[in-house]
Amino acid sequence: MRTLVEQAGVASRIEVHSAGTAGWHRGELPDDRARAEARRRGIELTSRASAFLPGDASFYDLVLAMDTANERDLRDRTDPSLHARIVRLRQFDPALSDADPWDGDVPDPWSGGDDGFIEVFDLIEAACIGLLDQLRTNNQF
Repeated sequence: MRTLVEQAGVASRIEVHSAGTAGWHRGELPDDRARAEARRRGIELTSRASAFLPGDASFYDLVLAMDTANERDLRDRTDPSLHARIVRLRQFDPALSDADPWDGDVPDPWSGGDDGFIEVFDLIEAACIGLLDQLRTNNQF
């Protein structure tokens, strides 16, 4: 998303952060296969893993969850008055349909080998483009 925001020339208006709901990779770089796929697409993943903490949602207009379990974990860490800010990323994918094999989730790429990372990047990219288009359409930047 950060790369798309920069390419759209709206980085001064949209701030992008990434955090997980589990802490076992805290401080680590992304998986080597994820970094390789990103690099193949002209993106360099250099951020280190951090955890989403209770109260974090109050700092953001939108918190994007990768899957249903992730969304539930984020809601558990967030004041109920801010739950509307938490949505699954793929809801912004214009190609998402009721026939989606992942029910609107971003699947876990690790079970799909290297191809799993390609597929996940495709899904995430489509959703991020859709989100950016929606923000543009709604004049939110």
